[in-house]
Amino acid sequence: MQVIAWPYPARWAHRGAGKLAPENTLAAIRHGASLGYTMFEFDVKLSADGALILMHDPMLERTTDGRGRVAALGLGELSRLDAGSWHSPAYAGEGIPTLARVARWLRANDCLANIEIKPCPGRERETGAAAALEAQALWAGAAVPPVLSSFSEDALAAAALAAPSLPRALLMDSVPADWAARAQALGCVAIDVSHRHVDAELIAQAHALGLKVLSYTVNDPLRARMLLDWGLDGLITDAIDLIAPATVSGSAAPSAPAPVRSTTAAAPGPPPPRAPTGAGPAQGAGGAAPRQAPPDFARAEPAH
Repeated sequence: MQVIAWPYPARWAHRGAGKLAPENTLAAIRHGASLGYTMFEFDVKLSADGALILMHDPMLERTTDGRGRVAALGLGELSRLDAGSWHSPAYAGEGIPTLARVARWLRANDCLANIEIKPCPGRERETGAAAALEAQALWAGAAVPPVLSSFSEDALAAAALAAPSLPRALLMDSVPADWAARAQALGCVAIDVSHRHVDAELIAQAHALGLKVLSYTVNDPLRARMLLDWGLDGLITDAIDLIAPATVSGSAAPSAPAPVRSTTAAAPGPPPPRAPTGAGPAQGAGGAAPRQAPPDFARAEPAH
């Protein structure tokens, strides 16, 4: 599978349906699809017996009725857990899905996937290779392959060796000085950066290098419009009820973007100001000071 162009829509539903349904479940993906979304970001990790399941945390307590480490239980044990009641009674009994089950539903319903490889500690390369191989098999013959992404460079490197034709994106919570070299060394087609560190200059720099730019987790409709007007290629959001799904790529700033639901209209703002050399916040990875977000959007957000 080769990505000839960028065939992905501009707006992606985070963990299936943001906070409107239990994250990383098939129920969440179905809910997102009911609102018109066709591109879904979700997390995968390995069970004790090597099955790929949808789960964000290394521990079970937050999103299931189980206890302990995900990596300590086999698929049979995990499949008996309730992954819906923590959210609301309407989802009681919702199970932890396998990647295979989700892939079947997505392909049958003409939807696309961003598979975030979320390894349990110490299983980075194992999880990266397993996710890539299984995704390659599950999406064999698909017109549009899934995008593999991860914060773990070891996981992405293993994915690249296992299934080099699948598109990959390097996730970053800040923008180190060597961001481009890191992404290129892994053969990535995109970077995926916290929206607090994305501006028009970063997008232009990435595009000049042939890289797409994705951003998480964008929940303010006005911030979403600003990023898309700057040319953002993929916007990952929890607010699927406020930010309307797009049917075209965001690789160029559209003249008439898909609507962003808001009661107040606002024109895109200028790129955020940069700290002068030698000033600003503590330095991030690579020795570079992280980019600064506009004050209105520099607030806490859920971990990706």
